[in-house]
Amino acid sequence: MKQGKVIIISAPSGCGKSTIIKALRERGNIDMGFSVSATNREPRPGEKDGEHYYFLTTEQFREAIDRGDFVEYEEVYPGRYYGTLRSEIDRITGEGHNVVLDIDVKGGERVKKLMGDRAISLFILPPSVDELRRRLEGRGTDAPDVIDQRVGRAEFELSFAPRYDCRVVNDDLQEAVDNAERILKEFVDAE
Repeated sequence: MKQGKVIIISAPSGCGKSTIIKALRERGNIDMGFSVSATNREPRPGEKDGEHYYFLTTEQFREAIDRGDFVEYEEVYPGRYYGTLRSEIDRITGEGHNVVLDIDVKGGERVKKLMGDRAISLFILPPSVDELRRRLEGRGTDAPDVIDQRVGRAEFELSFAPRYDCRVVNDDLQEAVDNAERILKEFVDAE
């Protein structure tokens, strides 16, 4: 059985990364299993271990870090960890499926370095920072100071784009999905 490959997709908040991944999975032209992340936070109502996240205690998470069980992890807030277990990637790719990782830029870099040619890294860009601000404001879910923080974080994350294998600008969603699909299909179909 052919081993699956690793697809890393990163983007600043508001660039449409989750929407693009969802559209690619719905099209079904690329076999993409989705990696379940691990966290040390408590499950929210309705969340199931192994489906939404692997819920670990802080002690279990730190022990997993020490053992090298994560291909990437991040302390997102003080004491709050999220990460991608190597066993999750190995399980999915070992079954012959490609695995898509929806992760932040630092995690994306770490996974690409670890996986080398087994992985492709794709960065989703906004047409401009001004357009990203308009999109975030258009959501109507964040206060102006939160939007300022997100735009500031986005500007930092955008500095990582040149380090990724490929970049897609999400100006027109359909075109962005088409471009992402073409790039990823070429990668997964290559021997």
